[in-house]
Amino acid sequence: MRATRSLMTLLSATALLLGSQFAYADRFKDIEITATPLSDNIFMLTGSGGNMAAVANPEGVLLIDSQYAELADKIRATLTTLSPAPLTTLINTHMHGDHVGGNAALAANANIVAHKNVRPRLMSNANFDKAGLPKTNIEQTTPLQHGLIELVLEPMPASHTDGDLLVWFPEQNIVHMGDLLFQGRFPFIDTNNGGNVQQYIENTRYVLSRIDDNTKVIPGHGELTNKAGLAAELAMLEQTLALVQQMRAQGLSEQQIIDKGLGTQWQAWHWNFITEERWIKTLYQATEA
Repeated sequence: MRATRSLMTLLSATALLLGSQFAYADRFKDIEITATPLSDNIFMLTGSGGNMAAVANPEGVLLIDSQYAELADKIRATLTTLSPAPLTTLINTHMHGDHVGGNAALAANANIVAHKNVRPRLMSNANFDKAGLPKTNIEQTTPLQHGLIELVLEPMPASHTDGDLLVWFPEQNIVHMGDLLFQGRFPFIDTNNGGNVQQYIENTRYVLSRIDDNTKVIPGHGELTNKAGLAAELAMLEQTLALVQQMRAQGLSEQQIIDKGLGTQWQAWHWNFITEERWIKTLYQATEA
């Protein structure tokens, strides 16, 4: 009887584990990878996770970010519609799973490029497939030629994480900001991995100083935008931080500020991952001495 119970317990646990794995896989079954042309041979790709970009030359394809491993076949299929050439270069804008999860599945044989701090972060992650580790580690602003298209990779001071990389297309007037921009949303500042609110604001100001009204700005999350969209993000960052600082100076606790809220002006920026409450907590902690 005891053996029967043990067997039933094992079978139940196995069924639960398999069920959770299938449920995890199923969350991607309806995802489509769409490619939006931005310039000759340059595309913004969307699916699930961080926005990607691709340079599709006849000789080879360059991809910026890789979303999730479960989407690798769909990403590869979309890239094939842009160019039959193999993926030769993958650039990671930072180390989060929705930007690097597909590294090994898509680009184990390609040159994977990232900020110098990304590789050690991923090496310490037991769940990350080490075949997807960066091979080229960027420490300073670096030009990269892909066919006829020049890119400039610029490592940034720690803000979203301590491994953020801007990807510029100077001649095409395009920049991929990775998660240095959550367009129209409260951002995620990953303080556990070197993130810093004030530097996030400074990095946003820096990009604004470098672009013009015609620049196409690819955010890590959200819709393709421009200088006006980035300026709106900066205004939100500055004004919500100032508001929390003001309320804290008045003696309000973190919970009291959460209860009071940021006002109706910023309600549309609340989303399922970084809610108003979570953003207030991030700002409150950033004001600590």
